[in-house]
Amino acid sequence: MAKKKSLEATLHEIEGIKQPTTTNNSSINKVKLQRSKQPSEKEFVEKILKGDISYLSRAITLVESTNVTHQKKANAIIEQCLPYANNSIRIGITGVPGVGKSTFIETFGKYFTNKGKKVAVLAIDPSSSINKGSILGDKTRMEELVKDQNAYIRPSPSGESLGGVAQKTRETIILCEAAGFNVVFIETVGVGQSEIAVHSMVDFFLLLKLSGAGDELQGIKRGIIEMADAIVINKADKENIKSANLAKTEFSKALHLYPLKESNWQPKVTTCSAFYNEGVDSIYNLVEDYFTLTKANGYFEKQRSKQNEYWLLETINQQLKDNFYNKSTVKEALKKYTSAIKNLKTTPFKAAEEILKLSKK
Repeated sequence: MAKKKSLEATLHEIEGIKQPTTTNNSSINKVKLQRSKQPSEKEFVEKILKGDISYLSRAITLVESTNVTHQKKANAIIEQCLPYANNSIRIGITGVPGVGKSTFIETFGKYFTNKGKKVAVLAIDPSSSINKGSILGDKTRMEELVKDQNAYIRPSPSGESLGGVAQKTRETIILCEAAGFNVVFIETVGVGQSEIAVHSMVDFFLLLKLSGAGDELQGIKRGIIEMADAIVINKADKENIKSANLAKTEFSKALHLYPLKESNWQPKVTTCSAFYNEGVDSIYNLVEDYFTLTKANGYFEKQRSKQNEYWLLETINQQLKDNFYNKSTVKEALKKYTSAIKNLKTTPFKAAEEILKLSKK
């Protein structure tokens, strides 16, 4: 019994002290009312043009929304911001997970801001195919850049449709440019089709690689090499320096096997250690050389024009796809034929043919 009493005394919870009420109900209601008010399109545009980050973020949220009303408002804002856009350089950065993209972007971004540039980082974060969630942890991995007043970091979930996300990213670029950012970094998820989508909206495409990962020769075979304007072997420090230089030689040889790009630019290979801030200056100079060449020979403007044409067609395709799946007849037919396929009463190809016929009625 004594033992039982002792245990009860140990587990006894002492009543805590109640916190005094420090909030004012009228203040709470005022904040709630303020948040519920949506600024007008004109107010959004005026604030964005003044470089107001809060309004820029809210406008990007409208762009990313699937709500029809939000989309309509976002389109109006983008249209009014368009005359103030197209005045930045757009740099796509890709590489496999673990290559150090976030560290590189932070170091490279700080290099630009130290030279008086305003840098926007648009990071496409992979979404889970199971629970549809995204970590969106890029800000936590760029501790220094996120505190820089001349930098803005916006992570966005990739979702299920890469094409849709790419379109939204492209629209976000316009808003960032209108807000005065003259350098835009777009970080890909580092897998699959994301590189192709990002390549179609940037001026310069940079591929990050690791040395000693066993993929030097395999990497040469990949189509992504053809898209790269520069290959950077990251983490070239300490005991990795020798293998990084070897990888640099291998990739340099491989790049000379490819035909000269339409831009007349010969892709370069270099090494760096983003963590130790080594070799970043040479990458900056390389990027500067690229833009000097492409702006002088007219390729820069020509490529921007081609990209606009590409996104016109992509937007039409996306809209047609959305309209198709939103039709009530298509939704009903999908349920019907999905069940028929499960019961082996028809084939996916025959079912698709029938659904397409129904959609035309």
